[in-house]
Amino acid sequence: MDIVIKLSQFLLSLSLLIILHELGHFIPAKLFKTRVEKFYLFFDVKYSLLKKKIGETEYGIGWLPLGGYVKISGMIDESMDKEQMALPPQPWEFRSKPAWQRLIIMLGGVTVNFILAFIIYIGMAFVYGETYVANADLKDGVLIENPAMIKAGFKTGDKIISIDGQSIANFDNDLNIKIILAKEIVVERNGQQQTIKIPTDLADQLSKYKKGNLVGMRMPFAVANITEGSENTALKPKDLFVSINGKDARYYDQVKTILEVNKGKTLPAVVLRDLKQVPVTVKVSSEGKLGVAVGGLNMESLEKLGYYKISTKNYNLLESVPVGLTRGKDQLVSYGKQLKMIFNPETKAYKSVGGFAAIFNVFPSTWSWEAFWTITAFLSIMLGVMNLLPIPALDGGHVMFLLYEIISGKKPSDKFLENAQMVGFVLLIGLLLFANGNDIYKAIVK
Repeated sequence: MDIVIKLSQFLLSLSLLIILHELGHFIPAKLFKTRVEKFYLFFDVKYSLLKKKIGETEYGIGWLPLGGYVKISGMIDESMDKEQMALPPQPWEFRSKPAWQRLIIMLGGVTVNFILAFIIYIGMAFVYGETYVANADLKDGVLIENPAMIKAGFKTGDKIISIDGQSIANFDNDLNIKIILAKEIVVERNGQQQTIKIPTDLADQLSKYKKGNLVGMRMPFAVANITEGSENTALKPKDLFVSINGKDARYYDQVKTILEVNKGKTLPAVVLRDLKQVPVTVKVSSEGKLGVAVGGLNMESLEKLGYYKISTKNYNLLESVPVGLTRGKDQLVSYGKQLKMIFNPETKAYKSVGGFAAIFNVFPSTWSWEAFWTITAFLSIMLGVMNLLPIPALDGGHVMFLLYEIISGKKPSDKFLENAQMVGFVLLIGLLLFANGNDIYKAIVK
């Protein structure tokens, strides 16, 4: 059932993005009286799952879910329709239109992608508001588990003060990305501030480890239930450790460390039970375990227990606009930096590039509209930026040649554009194979 939910969200998000992107090409093409022969969701290699011709345009759904397309008459695209291009230009064809009109048609898809992302962020600000934990309220610092982060110089309990000179106000989902893109981070450790220089290849190092938070919130060791056969029957569900063997044990990472160095021992402990501190004795197994399941506390419970203060901001529609626009701008700048990092060989970030499996795995296994729209907005920005890359066969490649034509007054020959399209197509196939090959490598080798 989990995989069905993930797949449903993946296909719905992908379909929405493709249809709206292609609609961005379709609408200006029709406005400029350019004939659109096909409008397809997914690719119809050899055959279509569904198709219907309305007017001069065939609408359909292909069987290969790797994208979608609109086929515009008189345009050198992935169809490589040389027969049509060999005929004299017709008034309704793309090649017969002024360069500025062709430029608008080509920029339509990415324009819709960016507009969609900003609209989603505005809508999310209005519907969900903003929930966060103020960085100042993380009194005991953050949780660091990933070996690459530890190797870089971070420790659990560090308080992140600033990233590249910018003060961190809130602990949120964007913090991890900011750390990966950072050059230096100032943390407070044991009351003293120190600067950590971020390794150039941190992204590559992080991709080598599946487990461990980049930066996480420290959680208490809350007993969910006692496993069958456990010797620690003195413990009860919802108990929270306060101390073990006289040492502070408010957090799971502290309990784990204490148990690891006291395997096979019986230790005095104090737990919080019904808001009262209760002394108990716990037996540590030879594996450093207590024989209990951990968890069962939500953020509301953590706030009531005094671990964290959850802050929420609600916005009316007018207030949501600047909040959403700022969020969209930040995500756009962030993705631009990520892309720059990927193309920088020194960072080795290209090793962490993923394909369709990586995108699929981003979606949660339980249905969440908030998560769905958050991911869809980011994917829309990603699709827009990727399509603007100056690679023939992408929108950015067409735009590059159109700008050359507008500036120089000289139009590249159809033969040149056909060859460029073929080179771009081969390059895209190579990138596609590399990204999805990375997914397969990670699944098998790692």
